[in-house]
Amino acid sequence: MMIGKQGWKPPWPPGPAQAARWQTQQVLQLLARAEVLVISPAAHAAVMAAASTLEPADVATLDKDRDILIPTGVLVLPEPVIVENRGGSLSDIRAFGWQPVTQYQVLPNAQYPGIQLTCFMDRDGPVQPESWRMAVAQARATGSPLPPLVPDGIYGLRADGALSTASNEQHAELSERHRSMNTALNQVAEYNAVPPEEGQWDGGRIVDVYDDFAFRYAFAFWRLAAQGITALGSSAEPGTSAYEARPGEARPDPDVRVIRLAHQIPAQRSAEDESGSSRAYHHRWTVRMHKVRQWYPSTQEHRLIWRGPYIKGPADAPFMIGEKAYAVD
Repeated sequence: MMIGKQGWKPPWPPGPAQAARWQTQQVLQLLARAEVLVISPAAHAAVMAAASTLEPADVATLDKDRDILIPTGVLVLPEPVIVENRGGSLSDIRAFGWQPVTQYQVLPNAQYPGIQLTCFMDRDGPVQPESWRMAVAQARATGSPLPPLVPDGIYGLRADGALSTASNEQHAELSERHRSMNTALNQVAEYNAVPPEEGQWDGGRIVDVYDDFAFRYAFAFWRLAAQGITALGSSAEPGTSAYEARPGEARPDPDVRVIRLAHQIPAQRSAEDESGSSRAYHHRWTVRMHKVRQWYPSTQEHRLIWRGPYIKGPADAPFMIGEKAYAVD
């Protein structure tokens, strides 16, 4: 079921060695074909906030033809996101890659348009257990050093808008079933996992109890881009001062495009601000997103959108997305 979701057509492999070789080929194919994107800190924070509002059933409304503007891509994050995985282990995610596939399930006629989602961890990132340091050193010593971005798992997402026409009640029921199943798998007795209607991300570790952070981040990124909250541009426009390299620096890579927030809406002033507080902010930070299932009569479906985000702090101040010092073994 797992490798069929990733896009392998039956008959499936007889063992893990064949599956590993196939997955390696899939990653190489992705890297050869993908458009390389870098997401700005502000846009990344907006995606993180939007992802925090998602229910499991929301991701099943993904439509690859309508939601994914770039069919094959690799999105590099501004900094690694530390994830506490099922069972309590830690990992970090530095990039996501995706490409279209056909999903195959056990029943012969169970075939769906899908997306193959690959996570990449940071070879030199904040999560550095002793076993990982030994593996990096051994690879370097044998003349085959690991690349800066190392594949760390492939997922399969159904992408035919399967639940686009489902009611709110159906969404709630399916999401609850998903949570119940994963709660049993994790043996978690007490965990409040109902996503808030408003989402905010201030940096820090993601507790991925339900093993769906990668799905939620990718879905939020694609849907925000399709909604127009983020905008795609080049790393620097030719003819501008930013395009010319400074002494000792390389010129921006014209093949790398940058995802930014299309509009940064100023935060509403608080009562304390209005009362004449002398508080001075030295950073910008994010964000609060409000999730809405908007009804579209033309297609007779609810479509998940977000309202927001806003960025708080002086427009000329540096953007803060989290702590920069890590000590993780």
